[in-house]
Amino acid sequence: QVQLVESGGGLVQAGGSLRLSCAASGRTFSSYAMGWFRQAPGKEREFVAAISWTGSTYYADSVKGRFTISRDNAKNTVYLQINSLKPDDTAVYCCAATVRRLGVRPRDYDYWGQGTQVTVSS
Repeated sequence: QVQLVESGGGLVQAGGSLRLSCAASGRTFSSYAMGWFRQAPGKEREFVAAISWTGSTYYADSVKGRFTISRDNAKNTVYLQINSLKPDDTAVYCCAATVRRLGVRPRDYDYWGQGTQVTVSS
């Protein structure tokens, strides 16, 4: 079992930056692939970024160049650095974990956090 707790969301003006964190419980964090998804009101959950246990990363086209995913296995934490925020980035951001291969679909992940709200004002 893995428990995930996100933090770092908030209200920010367009063009600003945020760093989201996802702290994981458990002693095997380093063996998990981790992902970030987001869900805006009235929309489906959307893949944002993922990082494998080896550190390989993958991004949705809509966030490439603005979002950076990273992990610190010593701290059992995965991060999502978000730059040049846009109003369309407004959503609840959730992190997820899986022991399987890195994936881009919600069903690829086994464990989910509750999410952190990111609101971007224009």
